[in-house]
Amino acid sequence: MRDLHCHILPGVDDGAQDMAESMKMFRASRNAGVTSITCTPHCREPYFDYMAMWRAFRAFEQEVAKEDPHFSLQMGFEVNYHTFMKLGMGWAQRLHFDGSNEFLLELSVGASPTRFGDYERTIFDLQGLGYKVIIAHPERYIAVQRDLELARELVRMGCKLQASADFVKGGRLGAERRPAVRMMKEGLYSYIASDAHHVGHYAQLRHAMDRWGDTLRED
Repeated sequence: MRDLHCHILPGVDDGAQDMAESMKMFRASRNAGVTSITCTPHCREPYFDYMAMWRAFRAFEQEVAKEDPHFSLQMGFEVNYHTFMKLGMGWAQRLHFDGSNEFLLELSVGASPTRFGDYERTIFDLQGLGYKVIIAHPERYIAVQRDLELARELVRMGCKLQASADFVKGGRLGAERRPAVRMMKEGLYSYIASDAHHVGHYAQLRHAMDRWGDTLRED
């Protein structure tokens, strides 16, 4: 099982605060059945430091190799839309998942439905450059909670949707469970990820996969 969105790197954002916590999360991930991890620290203020995040990845990679030399790790970013617009499209080649064409894009929680037109233009630009756009936790976005047609349109555009596993407990913001369950039942999601900020999120990932894993899109 692949975990393609987590905040496991030590000391770079609001996830693991040091290497000891990172390794506890790593062990919890394996206990939950995870066999590969894409590390996705925040690309947004106040956390983003590109070089520091890569150094943290290399250090984590070395520690993981001591325990499991065959475990697969990949570096990526959870790219906030507003930060990406400030950085510019030229940054896409630095922010996609290393070794693949996947790009994890985080939209704004409180964006109005009309703002989704701006998102669509950016998504089309990324797709035109050859990237597969993955939309992080659409169940958190208030506009999607009110109108699932926005999520359906993202899928029709060719985006992959990623649920954060904490929806099974109501979500980080407290209102994610109902829209996530509806989108699961419609088969709109391609991925469930831990979005882990602490050890406990991996038990939620296991629970979410056991309950909803068979609804995920295979295309």
